[in-house]
Amino acid sequence: MLRSKKRWIKEEAPNKEKASELAEELKIAPLVASLLIKRGYYTTEEAKAFLFDDNNEFHDPFLLLGMNIAVERIKKAISNNESILIFGDYDADGVTSTTVMMKTLEDLGANVQFYIPNRFTEGYGPNEGAFRYAKSIGVQLIITVDTGIAAVHEAQVAKELDIDLIITDHHEPGPVLPEALAIIHPKIEGSKYPFRDLAGVGVAFKLSHALYGSVPLHLLPFAAIGTIADLVSLTGENRLLAKKGIKALQETNNIGLNALYRQMNVEKNAINEETIGFMLAPRINAIGRLGSADPAVELLSTDDPELAKELALEMEETNKERQAIVNQITEEAIEQVEQNYPLAENRVLIVGKEGWNPGVVGIVASRLVEKFYRPTIILSFDYEKGVAKGSARSIEGFDLYQNLSTCRDILPHFGGHPMAAGMSLKIDDADVLRNNLNKLAFDQLTEEDLVPLTKVDGSFSISDISIQSIEDMQMLAPFGVDNPKPKLTFCDLEVENMRKIGSNQNHLKILLKQNEFDLDGIGFGIGDLCDHIAPNAKVSVLGELSINEWNNRKKTQIFIQDIEVSHWQLFDYRSLRKMNHLYDVVPENAHWIFFHQDSVPKDMNQQVSYQVMETIEQAAFFESVDNAIVLADYPPNIDMLKTLLANNQPERIYAVFYKQQSDFFSTMPTRDHFKWFYAFLAKQGTFHLGKFGGELARRKGWSKETVDFMSKVFFELNFVTMKDGFISLNKNVPKRDLSESISFQQKQAQFELENELIYSSYEQLKNWFDLILKKSVNNEEAVKEWI
Repeated sequence: MLRSKKRWIKEEAPNKEKASELAEELKIAPLVASLLIKRGYYTTEEAKAFLFDDNNEFHDPFLLLGMNIAVERIKKAISNNESILIFGDYDADGVTSTTVMMKTLEDLGANVQFYIPNRFTEGYGPNEGAFRYAKSIGVQLIITVDTGIAAVHEAQVAKELDIDLIITDHHEPGPVLPEALAIIHPKIEGSKYPFRDLAGVGVAFKLSHALYGSVPLHLLPFAAIGTIADLVSLTGENRLLAKKGIKALQETNNIGLNALYRQMNVEKNAINEETIGFMLAPRINAIGRLGSADPAVELLSTDDPELAKELALEMEETNKERQAIVNQITEEAIEQVEQNYPLAENRVLIVGKEGWNPGVVGIVASRLVEKFYRPTIILSFDYEKGVAKGSARSIEGFDLYQNLSTCRDILPHFGGHPMAAGMSLKIDDADVLRNNLNKLAFDQLTEEDLVPLTKVDGSFSISDISIQSIEDMQMLAPFGVDNPKPKLTFCDLEVENMRKIGSNQNHLKILLKQNEFDLDGIGFGIGDLCDHIAPNAKVSVLGELSINEWNNRKKTQIFIQDIEVSHWQLFDYRSLRKMNHLYDVVPENAHWIFFHQDSVPKDMNQQVSYQVMETIEQAAFFESVDNAIVLADYPPNIDMLKTLLANNQPERIYAVFYKQQSDFFSTMPTRDHFKWFYAFLAKQGTFHLGKFGGELARRKGWSKETVDFMSKVFFELNFVTMKDGFISLNKNVPKRDLSESISFQQKQAQFELENELIYSSYEQLKNWFDLILKKSVNNEEAVKEWI
């Protein structure tokens, strides 16, 4: 067997008739129709609205509570030339929200500037010092973007300072809302806005829409970046923003964006949601993670090509620096977990250290969730102030925001979503937080919940896949939260060929076959699985489909993310002569079996679990094993091997069967050999084996061992007398069969055993084990039934 690394969550497959009907009506591949139904688009009208949404319209922005008040106040400020401050956030959503609002107000003639707090000196969100600074420079109206819903105290400060405050945000509202002139938030109590999951930039875009009186198409590139970067649901209005925004990004004349494209070496017409998520957003985020986010807003706003070039280069270098810092902190955080917080006792991981950059701890938390699959909080300690700042990431089944809400007494500042959050607290309270969250996690998370999961969009046959069906699948894009890139499974496939590729041999290249159809597979970072898939294994794979184009030839392929083998596997290492070659291949929990003490290598790895079984009794009482068994050397007889396997159902058997000397290639005398030798002895009367046995063997083309063996058999049957090197026939001895000789029986058994275990083909050996293991299962079932 080969267990999958994740739980494959498979839901009931869509009705085939319904999928075929939908495919026919929409002129799309049945596979894509199945995926649409799986995503909840059951009718032709619903599917059409999802697929062909270019003509869909954005919702009326005035459906958002507070929009009338906000627009009226902003227009008044513009008319009176009042000083307006846009207060943003330092991540990609906050930067693009700030850019959208700045461009809108500048275009409308406002006296406007922006302010993004420094992550290190001010922390997240509005703060009293920033508001007092705004008052000192004459600001009369503050508009927050992508932040502010938790700024209860700061709103009171603004009121005292006689500054009007408009909050636009999308983060989870707390039990108490700030006292502001207007709060524009799709999730606020009493809101009837048709779509609740806008990102911060989406809310800013709606305010811009309301101020312009029409959809600001020129701001779509920024709306797409912030929406995709913030990992909000890519359905409904967000899908429209992302889809139209990606097209706008491909066609944009924005000087800053084009400078960034050149720096990243990307083709504009190839830009998609992955370009945003893995290239654009990380570079925008990097600036605010390591310092001030202002240069990111300046890059997206500038009309100066030279300045844009400088800023794009700065962002590239900052991103490289950010990557190095993340790698270092990740190593240190993993070390803390492994040394101090055993997974058995911790269902929530909280680690921290002085000097860890608070700007990247969120990324590190994501890395630890990926490695340990536990909700994780990474804290940066400031011992001078006694404060810890951190970021959290969660797993399915553990709502971070709700659980952190139960710890409000020790969290003066926190906010976020079910899957991600940010916070600050006293360093002394870190242990309290760890204890509290772990108690909650032990109540809410089962052992199964702590195994990573992958939601499968469907299980298909290779025959369902074609270039056209994969191209049709792209109609579902852009992919993201609530509209993930389809993950499909293909089961019971034959492996036509398989090998490791890449400079470090860490990637997998595989050709899969099902009946007369085949499918190319590539698995990045899973090259080691080559050592864990037997030649005749039937594999099931999970991955994402794509089209591989090479030399103008298109071919279907799957990017493999996980592989499973559901039956037991035989790994043939019978030609191996050095055990240490197996240490890196065999699973750590495997049991190594030796049938002879002197077969155990002197340099046997001390971490390897092995056992010597020199008697049938030892084999009979061997503990039950269901993972892997390494049959390191050659058993003395077949019964010992059968006894060993009688109580075991291993997932894998590694057959080495090392033997120093083989009986197989020594001559096994036939009955004609014995007949000739008997006649020879009858003629000779007495024969000196010691002196002339070798000469006799050479004359007949036998080995000396053959002559000695036949002599021993005759002796055991009382046909001959052997004394002082001489052999002579006994007279008047009753007829007996050769098989009555113990030596003959043993020789025959060894010969057959070697033929069965050592010199058989892979298929023959596999079939032999199949029979033994099948009997073991039948016996076990019979016992259970009897009990």
